[in-house]
Amino acid sequence: MRRMKLKLAPPFVAETKDARFAGTFEVLVPLPERNKPARVPRQFPTAAAAEGWLHSAEGKDTVAEIREDAANRKD
Repeated sequence: MRRMKLKLAPPFVAETKDARFAGTFEVLVPLPERNKPARVPRQFPTAAAAEGWLHSAEGKDTVAEIREDAANRKD
């Protein structure tokens, strides 16, 4: 039997836990070798706005940069 390779979870939107930004949403990016996901340094007024940004070209580029930086730090 072949071992299944664990897939990295996709980025997701969550309500901000920081009290200074109460009522806003943020994008979190799971990273390999890390228990806590990386946070995109941007706040959104609604979950729909955050999802829209995440699926835009800018969002995809930002997520790719965060994952690339994490991979470079690992080495």
